[in-house]
Amino acid sequence: MNLPNKLTMFRVILIPFFVLFMLVDITSVDKWIALAIFIIASLTDLLDGKLARKYNLVTNFGKFMDPLADKLLVCSALICLVEMSVLPAWIVIIIISREFIISGFRLIASDNGVVIAASYFGKFKTTFQMVMICLMIADIEALSILTTVVMWVALALTVISLIDYLVKNKDVMKETK
Repeated sequence: MNLPNKLTMFRVILIPFFVLFMLVDITSVDKWIALAIFIIASLTDLLDGKLARKYNLVTNFGKFMDPLADKLLVCSALICLVEMSVLPAWIVIIIISREFIISGFRLIASDNGVVIAASYFGKFKTTFQMVMICLMIADIEALSILTTVVMWVALALTVISLIDYLVKNKDVMKETK
């Protein structure tokens, strides 16, 4: 259990606390605590990957858990935002559907001995989704137009990155066994 893997597990452990502060009225600053937890968890995602690559600490556990932790964090936040009537469910359905499709696609590719690396569109998508989530949690009226723009960009990048993955890796769907 190296440091990048510990950071990934820390991110997973933060998720229930994030959800708790998002959905339960405990204090007058719940949303700010939730936002801080989300930002910390998001930063661990950035940090664990950099450390793993820089110090050659890439493991099979990390390859599996890091993207899973990311999906759990983002999906938890999106579902909380739907529950709070901040984000339309149809947008969340598109975002989560894309994640399932890409995960299934990667599984098929892996079964055929092909590794599908994250694309730039996928990385931009993740960045915009995380910024969107932060803006929606903060819910600052003066930033409402920016929040809406970021939401639409995140949604567009979700669809574009899906199409990009499918087009670039269409041969994965061909039977090789």
